[in-house]
Amino acid sequence: MTDDAALATEIAAGAGELLLTIRATARYEHYGRELGRRGDHAANAYILERIASARPGDLVLSEESADNPARIDAERVWIIDPLDGSNEYGRPGYIDWAVHVALWQAGKGLTAAAVAQPAIGAVYSTNDESAFAHEPLGRYRPSIVISGSRPPAFIGEVARKVGADLVRMGSAGAKAMAVLRGEADAYVHAGGQWEWDSAAPVAVAQAAGMFCARIDGTPLEYNRPHPYLPDLVICRPDWAPTLMAAVSAHADEPTDSARVAMARSYIRALLSHDATHVRLAEDAWRVENGQRTGDSGIEIRDRLENGAEYRSLRRVRELTFHEWHHDVVARFLLDIAAGPDRTTAVSVVEHFHIPAGDIRSIVAIIEPNPPIS
Repeated sequence: MTDDAALATEIAAGAGELLLTIRATARYEHYGRELGRRGDHAANAYILERIASARPGDLVLSEESADNPARIDAERVWIIDPLDGSNEYGRPGYIDWAVHVALWQAGKGLTAAAVAQPAIGAVYSTNDESAFAHEPLGRYRPSIVISGSRPPAFIGEVARKVGADLVRMGSAGAKAMAVLRGEADAYVHAGGQWEWDSAAPVAVAQAAGMFCARIDGTPLEYNRPHPYLPDLVICRPDWAPTLMAAVSAHADEPTDSARVAMARSYIRALLSHDATHVRLAEDAWRVENGQRTGDSGIEIRDRLENGAEYRSLRRVRELTFHEWHHDVVARFLLDIAAGPDRTTAVSVVEHFHIPAGDIRSIVAIIEPNPPIS
């Protein structure tokens, strides 16, 4: 039987070839979010089929599939991101996107993984024996790769403290592999991530001897009930003490819990009309002021992106969250366009029920602001 790391490599490479084919045959007008979703869905189906065939008893945690709570007690769970960097994939000429395939085992953690970067013809695995050379510290200014869309708020101060340059890049896998190859010296993220964003890159980087941890220095843990890992550092080991000391001194902002992160992604989608990262159960439902406004995750997502009722929304203000047990309540003011040069505001309370890794229900109360007595 093919060992797990070799299987992960085969699957990641195969999904990468599929993604290249889809991208090459897409018409130019189909680039953007639509192409990213086509690639995501096709690669996810391919990976799930390969895992089911080769390891029929294993469970899967995937960005593109509904969460299966049975994975929490499983012995073996594959954690996959079929297309990490779907925005970059949907843009002609961009190469910073990747395929992540990782295996988690009970009592052992991450045991096998592969990261494919199809656009540059590379696949990296926990089985790799090739060593990548890093320039000696002090010979050149070090560099830190960060998210192009959600850089850590503290990263400017950290870069000044350690004398590093900042490089923006898409895809967690692309950033982690840049550190592995010696093209960057560290990857720092604190803008919110999910387990599938980092599982395979972390496993491959650790196998190559890189330092990997949360920004507070604690270990990265996977296959948790809520698969949210908001931050991480992947760094060349000889620079880790210096970098982590600077991060510790400046990274003082609290991070979202898993449930709050899921609720926040929904609220962001109200304005962005992009629900790609909103985790909704297949049987999710939504009620607004006593009226049913969604009977499935697909319907809620479609209305967020295409519903005419959301097109006039302009700004979320004074957003607060309160969390207890399986529930999150978000309270905020919502500015709505009421004419060419006028906006009005409403007071919104959204109650999210999140028993596992997806939003199961949303109950919204919307009132004029200030409320009419």
